[in-house]
Amino acid sequence: MEDIELQKLWAEIDNKLEQAKLLNLQSWALNLQNKEAQQMAKAQHRLRRVTHFKLWAVVLGIVWAALLLFLVFNHLTWQGIFFNISAGTIAALTILAVVVYIWHIVLLKQVDESNTIAETQQTLARLQSSTIRIAGIGWLQMPFYATFFITPAMLHNAGAAFWVIELTVTGLLTSAAIWLYRNIHYRNMHKKWFKILFSSPEWTQVIKAMEFLQEVDEWKKTEFAG
Repeated sequence: MEDIELQKLWAEIDNKLEQAKLLNLQSWALNLQNKEAQQMAKAQHRLRRVTHFKLWAVVLGIVWAALLLFLVFNHLTWQGIFFNISAGTIAALTILAVVVYIWHIVLLKQVDESNTIAETQQTLARLQSSTIRIAGIGWLQMPFYATFFITPAMLHNAGAAFWVIELTVTGLLTSAAIWLYRNIHYRNMHKKWFKILFSSPEWTQVIKAMEFLQEVDEWKKTEFAG
């Protein structure tokens, strides 16, 4: 009889332990759900600011590109060849940036409460990578701001001083543009010049959003460790 009673006692203890584990698991899952919802709401608030920034950038980019193309098509002359090449290149790079920013806005609009943390982190990683890439490409237009005003007549009558100044400025801008194109990369995110260049809400708010989502991963590790 004692053995039977002892077995019943152990069975009751095991049953209570299983119930306690189940309750703890349910509590953990509920806390996780609340934590994810809270952090996603914070992240979305930050991302709305990014969306607004990019919308304004798209509008300004369209206006700027349209103005440049209007000027190009109204200066299709031999004397305007340098202006047309310079302004046309700047307009083309601006249009490219506008297209990429529209895609960014589409990506941001897809982030909602139905997304998992992992899905949102993946979307933001794509957004960051694309932002870095288009920023590097955008700097390639710099040298053309030093050539748009040149005309064949100006070159024909130019003296030594003009050539020294023009070649120096154009050379410096070209070197800077190539350097930025090659060095705007994830590997340089910790450097001061990178942080200065990427200090606008377009970048900083995405970083904040990713930090909010990272807190969920850290919370999971802490809870499991506990």
